[in-house]
Amino acid sequence: MPSDAIVTENLTKVYGKLTAVDHVNVKVASGTVFGLLGPNGAGKTTMIKLLTGLADMTEGEAWVAGFDVRRDPMHVKQRIGWVASEVILDDDFTAWENLWLQAKLQSLPEWKERAGDLLTYFGLNDRRKDRVKTFSTGMRKKLEIALALLHQPEVVFMDEPTIGLDANTRRMLWDLITGVNKEFGITVLLTSHYIEEADALCQQISIIDHGKIVASGSPSALKARVESDFVELETGEAVDEAKLRSIPGVTEVRSQGKTWILQVSAAEEVLPHIFSTLKTDEIRRINVEKPSLETVFLDITGKRIDQAGADVPDYRKFYATMRRARR
Repeated sequence: MPSDAIVTENLTKVYGKLTAVDHVNVKVASGTVFGLLGPNGAGKTTMIKLLTGLADMTEGEAWVAGFDVRRDPMHVKQRIGWVASEVILDDDFTAWENLWLQAKLQSLPEWKERAGDLLTYFGLNDRRKDRVKTFSTGMRKKLEIALALLHQPEVVFMDEPTIGLDANTRRMLWDLITGVNKEFGITVLLTSHYIEEADALCQQISIIDHGKIVASGSPSALKARVESDFVELETGEAVDEAKLRSIPGVTEVRSQGKTWILQVSAAEEVLPHIFSTLKTDEIRRINVEKPSLETVFLDITGKRIDQAGADVPDYRKFYATMRRARR
């Protein structure tokens, strides 16, 4: 039985001709925040469905909280929580009634003291009798996490919990995730396509693209593997690729739509050569990126993380937007 909180061996899920998760191997140490980072459609949500027993594996093995997901799904479910990207609260219920319903669904005989402690911890105790429809987005997120923690799980899955949130609410949720991990000692598996989110929250990260893990490690270790800078260049007129490749210090040239991405030895040394090679009025936009998780993804896949899944509809963001619009 694995000692890590989550272990997968060649985990695979195939839908018809689509391989959504392709022989994935990950290990998540107990008590850590682990990030599964990738674009929309990369396989992140499918991974969570497999690990929580909501979808059957096509191939491979997985263990969560020490139990085999395939052979002991109920033991796994008793030890995990899930915070989805969509709102799962009942708006017509009070905060306390939502917790009561969660306790009923999970057959928790003694839940009231735990529920009271969670409401106090999240600063919601004075609103326990108020209907959730009157709550702000931040308060709703707090209550959703409280529901996920009610049965004292060992592992909590958070599937893009900040999608569609404004910057302030997102930062507030980051603090909550860090606090829950430290205060309750709970292992958190967080999926995200926000680079800065994974960098800020996670001790370990696996980058997933087209169902495959393409890189794994701590944020600092991943960034250290990219020794180059990247210069993103948008020009008003067509530019010959050979002309860009001839610039001293440019090691790689990739086109992405109307933009050129130049991999360079050192941006501060190459920029003067770029300006001397191209006419100033030819350059519409230029952007320099030092090693980051974004450049790691760019280096491995040749694409930006927000563009890699651009052809995959993000239905969760659509539904989250529609829910807020109805309030």
